[in-house]
Amino acid sequence: MKTRLSNLTIANVPAAIPRYDRRAVTPGIVHLGVGAFHRAHQAAYVDACLADGESDWGIIGISLRSPDTRDALKPQDGLYTLAIRDSAGEQLQVIGSIQSLLVAPEDPGAVLAALTDPRIRIVTLTITEKAYLRAADGSLDGAHPDIVHDLANPGSPKTAHGFLAEALARRAIAGTPPFTVLCCDNLPANGATLHRLLIEFAKLRDADLARHVADEVAFPSSMVDRIVPATTDADRARIADELGIEDAWPVMTEPFRQWVIENRFPAGRPAWEKFGVTMVEDVGPFEDMKLRLLNGAHSGIAYLGLLSGHATVDRAFADPSIRQFVDRLWAEAIPTLPQDAGLDPIPYTAELAQRFSNTALAHRTAQIANDGSQKLPQRIVASALARLEAGLLPEHLSLVVAAWIAACAARGGSLPEGHFTDPLDAALNDLFGRNLPTATMAEAVFDLAGFANGHAERRKLIEFVATHLVHFKQGGPKLAFAALGIGNEPPRLAE
Repeated sequence: MKTRLSNLTIANVPAAIPRYDRRAVTPGIVHLGVGAFHRAHQAAYVDACLADGESDWGIIGISLRSPDTRDALKPQDGLYTLAIRDSAGEQLQVIGSIQSLLVAPEDPGAVLAALTDPRIRIVTLTITEKAYLRAADGSLDGAHPDIVHDLANPGSPKTAHGFLAEALARRAIAGTPPFTVLCCDNLPANGATLHRLLIEFAKLRDADLARHVADEVAFPSSMVDRIVPATTDADRARIADELGIEDAWPVMTEPFRQWVIENRFPAGRPAWEKFGVTMVEDVGPFEDMKLRLLNGAHSGIAYLGLLSGHATVDRAFADPSIRQFVDRLWAEAIPTLPQDAGLDPIPYTAELAQRFSNTALAHRTAQIANDGSQKLPQRIVASALARLEAGLLPEHLSLVVAAWIAACAARGGSLPEGHFTDPLDAALNDLFGRNLPTATMAEAVFDLAGFANGHAERRKLIEFVATHLVHFKQGGPKLAFAALGIGNEPPRLAE
């Protein structure tokens, strides 16, 4: 059995290791949701800042649900290997920015103690879309059992809303300035969205707290981008062989990374811009381009790939029909982007095509397929509605929604390696079991997911989706593609 990665053994590791004294680092950031993406993205940027001498920005990582990350990294003193992979090879780097890890359900008091520490000036979040607990209209779901619990038990919360509200309340009472809340999830206007949700939560607790959150706490929006596939046992074994030392949870990623942040940090921040972070006044245009071109294409590749029998993104993107579809999807989405924001979408899609073709990542389509009901509104539905408003057709955008419905219906049946989940699974399965007419089924799914609620073009979009669903039912992706004339023409974008 190999020796475990740790502070004591890191000197023997044949990889890039932290170039700073970890013992001299003090915490300045609490991160909620310590998953693989955070460890490949924000933690790596902070690691670079620590190496540059900014020793007061160490990270305290918080798992809101599972102890898995803590259990893997605590014996390693928070150290882990970042494997940066492309078709040409792999570079290994040991990241040391995470100082400690806590598991909220085990000790909510310890999490609140971390959040109220005066040294903490920034709280970042990657908790995924579903953890924001929004109702169908986008407001806070005040009836959610976890929200009800947190309102009744402010000292032992379960949700990010509960922890943030209670910590901010305690800091205000103690005279400690509030931390800046930096959302790093794929939500439209993510900072403003979280700010609104937290104000709604605080109002259910106390009017003064709601005013404090509204007036005194900064919530800059940000846009993040880096492809981070799930780590496999084969990855662990390969990394262990390369390092000669065991790492319980290395993280796989690509060379590309991007972080765009609105520059509003009253309590200070690391000098992230030294290491490639773009600090801006308004992140909106960058966010729209990423959501609609990268994330939107990813969702299309995931569901069409699963329905076509492709287990990974690179294999799906190598399928001529899917590649042609993605080019057309981009052609539909690009006109919906802000036209006066200095964006350059054509080179951006060319870069995306290279990233999707990375054979070394093995990014599973089933991983991307998770939580489609939460992701599609901002990735696909918004673009489709924008086209309809402009008098344009959303033929390819609407097919992604239909592919999601078809893939959900096919799970457990014809989907190879197609296990993925959605917060609406129980209700969706009930709908699929009713054998409803296709048009009725499409409308019922829209109602259930809250897609395009109240929008004037909602009926037209449902009709497009229903038409695609008929094709999926009659002949699968092949017929759905053929109905759009896909099959013979060469790719038009991203060459």
